[in-house]
Amino acid sequence: MKLQDKRVLLTGATGGIGKEVAKALAEQGASLVLVARRLAQLEELRALLPNSERHHVLALDLTQSCDMESLNEYARGCIDGQRIDIVINNAGHNQFDLLSRRSAQSVSQEIQLNLTVPILVAQSALQWINRPGIILNVGSTLGGIGYPGYSAYCAAKSGLYRFSEALNRELDGTGIQVLYLAPRTTDTSLNTESVRRMNQALGNHCDDAKCVAQHFIQVLEKEVSVLWIGWPEKLFVRINQLLPAVVSNAIRKQQETIHHFIRQMHKNV
Repeated sequence: MKLQDKRVLLTGATGGIGKEVAKALAEQGASLVLVARRLAQLEELRALLPNSERHHVLALDLTQSCDMESLNEYARGCIDGQRIDIVINNAGHNQFDLLSRRSAQSVSQEIQLNLTVPILVAQSALQWINRPGIILNVGSTLGGIGYPGYSAYCAAKSGLYRFSEALNRELDGTGIQVLYLAPRTTDTSLNTESVRRMNQALGNHCDDAKCVAQHFIQVLEKEVSVLWIGWPEKLFVRINQLLPAVVSNAIRKQQETIHHFIRQMHKNV
């Protein structure tokens, strides 16, 4: 899909990846509906974008049903007579820790934001998205590889992957495509200092958010159904599907390092 003059709704717009995606889309000539919780940050981002007057901001917490309805009312309103062509479910959050150390509330909130919210946004979009249209769900490499310290996040992102696959098949022939993009570790504020040091100790690759944003453009323009970013991570995802014991053995060698940084994290609290 050509992005020039397309209207794109982007959730999680003020996050590390979201900001760069917004900039990349605006540079392609798209007009944006930027969604995040804090109005001041949204306005700051809009001011940085080319043709800032073309873009709209919505300060919403999509984990709240009233704010989800506000999003629907806006989208159904067809602002300026132009319907939304692309929905990008980018909002997300994770907490690195052992499941046994986490509160039930934090687990529930993580599942809600990373899985339930994009499902409900996609469901709502079926009522108002333009056709042909695209719903792009942003997952993670951890949606294909279960990793210690991220059990709830892995569950949510793997669920989002299968949801995207199922809904794309469900909508075959309707003019709406559902795509899935899975970044690997990205250098954003989502990663705590403990996570950064752990990734360095393990030699895990970490992508620049600007580089990741270019993959968003590629997926949308070429209408790629599924894209896993990064090598060898995309290979590990495939191996994990076919020979999970091989990946388990590889991760087992990292266990002591992973647990060391979790222990250090709790000492610093």
